[in-house]
Amino acid sequence: MSRPILAPLGAAIALALALPATAQTAPVGATDLDAVIVTGTRATDRTALESTSPIDVLTAEDIRRAGVLNGELGSALQALLPSLNFPRQSNSGGADHIRAAQLRGLSPNQVLVLVNGKRRHSSALVNTDSKIGKGNTPVDFNAIPVSAIKRIEVLRDGAGAQYGSDAVAGVINVILNDAPEGGAFEASYGAHHTKVEPIDQTVTDGQTGFFSAQVGDRIGDGGFFRVGLEYKQREGTNRAGFDQIPFFEEQTPDNLALAGQRNYVLGDGSSRDINAWLNAAVPLGESAEFYAFGTYHQSDTEGANYFRYPDGVANWKEVYPNGYRPISEGENLDLAGVAGVRGQWGEWDYDASLNHGRNEFTYRLRNSLNASLGPASPTRFKTGDYESAQTLANFDLSRVFGAHTFATGVEFRHETFETGAGDPASYAAGPFTDRPTGSQAGGGLTPQDTADLDRDVSSLYASLSSQWGEKFTTDLAARYEHYDDFGGELTGKAAARYEFAPAFALRGSVSNNFRAPSLSQIGFESTSTGYDASGQLTQGRLLSVNNPIARALGAQDLDPEKALNLSLGFTSRIGEHFDLSLDVFRIDIDDRVAITERITGDALTDFVLDNFGVPGVQSANFFINAADTRTEGAELVANWRQQLGDGNLLLTGAYSYAKTELKNIAATPAELLAIDPGYVLFGVEESNTLTDAAPRTRGIFTASWDSTAWSLLGRVTRHGSAKRVFNFGGGFEPEQTYGAEWQLDAEVEYRVSPKWSVALGGLNLTDEYPDLSSADISYFGNLPYDVLSPIGSNGAYYYTRVRYTF
Repeated sequence: MSRPILAPLGAAIALALALPATAQTAPVGATDLDAVIVTGTRATDRTALESTSPIDVLTAEDIRRAGVLNGELGSALQALLPSLNFPRQSNSGGADHIRAAQLRGLSPNQVLVLVNGKRRHSSALVNTDSKIGKGNTPVDFNAIPVSAIKRIEVLRDGAGAQYGSDAVAGVINVILNDAPEGGAFEASYGAHHTKVEPIDQTVTDGQTGFFSAQVGDRIGDGGFFRVGLEYKQREGTNRAGFDQIPFFEEQTPDNLALAGQRNYVLGDGSSRDINAWLNAAVPLGESAEFYAFGTYHQSDTEGANYFRYPDGVANWKEVYPNGYRPISEGENLDLAGVAGVRGQWGEWDYDASLNHGRNEFTYRLRNSLNASLGPASPTRFKTGDYESAQTLANFDLSRVFGAHTFATGVEFRHETFETGAGDPASYAAGPFTDRPTGSQAGGGLTPQDTADLDRDVSSLYASLSSQWGEKFTTDLAARYEHYDDFGGELTGKAAARYEFAPAFALRGSVSNNFRAPSLSQIGFESTSTGYDASGQLTQGRLLSVNNPIARALGAQDLDPEKALNLSLGFTSRIGEHFDLSLDVFRIDIDDRVAITERITGDALTDFVLDNFGVPGVQSANFFINAADTRTEGAELVANWRQQLGDGNLLLTGAYSYAKTELKNIAATPAELLAIDPGYVLFGVEESNTLTDAAPRTRGIFTASWDSTAWSLLGRVTRHGSAKRVFNFGGGFEPEQTYGAEWQLDAEVEYRVSPKWSVALGGLNLTDEYPDLSSADISYFGNLPYDVLSPIGSNGAYYYTRVRYTF
């Protein structure tokens, strides 16, 4: 299918191929195997090729040329790393506002994120309505400014012994720009231009603008400071289909008049973001320096929700004569700061630091109402406040003993999680008992739902990195970590690399890792309310495991997730042209934390009323240690470098395969079966979340050619298939497998002068979409695409970029 907007892009590429460059420059786009790494080892001279575990190194240029949508770091990582999944979920509650990333197909909470080697805090909003990341409070990657990045190191291996809890799937370490002088300005603009098949229309939407500025200077002899600012704005997209009107809605003239219209929204919500960052170091004499870095993020985002029909019980026609679609609003404030002193004390290197990070999220609704309050109901609500924070103090020591590097340290961490109630009108049960209560599209947190939790974590760790001759390298690490709510856990890791022939090496590792349930998984609660046909108040509850009702239904104290990681790899580097790495892995995780299926029915209602005196509780669920899983996979990365004409050609191929299977599933407790033998604690829908919802395979092939004046980039990605399973109750459990999709991206950049450059590019140039959802899943034609496919449902995207450096 032709696109008018492709013409200038094609012309620019043709011009680039026709014009000679003046001189060659180094290519970009693949892991720099000669770059000295700081992640996964305490040795100070280890390169990515020499690592005992697989590590990807992404440069700032890689990230910039990934065609980042609206400055999204998560989108850039997905474009560059086949093992990382960053889906664009819609109509998914909190996931519309804070997107979760997966590594190796595991949960977002099972990857540890560092900034300059220091632990990053998580977000505060609990994703209870999403598919990927359900029940998680993930790190918000998009709160890390992309313009601040010098490089990113991704350790694809368990690293709990080195970094502590959460490092089950791996570690993503973001290294900030520390250039002591110069600066840059960058501006980009783009939009989606696509054919939307369900409505047979070509649309242009999702317009995005991005601007960044940064500057640095020297401080004294060897010191520096660097600061930057970003502004991002995105308009929404919509790929919803024509409404066929659900059969269970009142078939009135006013409702039926909406048939054939687009009453829903499926796509990205609009957003506005401001980011700022600082990275600095000041010499303290000849052998020490003070350092500090931090980030600031503030965003306003919108999310989509289901349409309410004019003559439905959730509407008053005096307020919305034609029905309404509530819009969720997120106000997100994210702060992080680290300060410390590092230097040398005799033969020892030391690093002492304080680290504080916090996330505050306020959830609001507009274009909504609380139908039980009648036509006088407000239409705007605050439904809750969420806040999480962590404060860390650590002290590291390291020393080189010949060919051995020994390191040890201690760390103390204080974590908090707090929620605040919504507006009273957001959860109130008004006088109109034939109407649902609470704000539509999400009732507010009640005072009884609020949580205020904290805990302390302390750890002691040690590691030894050794070089045994020229061919054999080992890494050993051990860590004891104590949680005041879960007790202590000892983790260890052993890894080795042996170069058995020139340019060929084997590497492998074994480690045990763990993840303590987050405070939100321990204490978060929420309530939704309504009335049944007889006018009785009804409640749906997400219960904490400590709630007496949850205990009576079989809830137990959560146990930490414990993992055993095994990895075996092969690396090769032949001359200056070709390198390859192949790693296979297995990750066994016991006691995966997840949310139960929703427990519903009269039996539940009667049980809660008889035993707790609480009327009308018609549904309940809670967190559990749901299952033991085994994830097995393989990852391949190959690079070919060749001088071509006046520039350098780089060809990169990367492939990832990860399959998760359930080994054991938590049995439905006797307490629950005694209420109703048909109840299932953990069923097909939540099992699907852990096993098949994320694609098992992804492959990326990239070709780039770089000279002094021109840079050309082409990238082909194959996103593997994904499976979606629903449990609508009554035995109705539709499922669909969404097939693999191919994506083509391209960019051409021209350096007008040593300081100025312009670029033109596109993502998904062939305008591919996921398979259309079946009639059982598309919600009466309104939601024709599912949210699982990494290719998304926005279609082709075109952008231009201008950059000035000094």
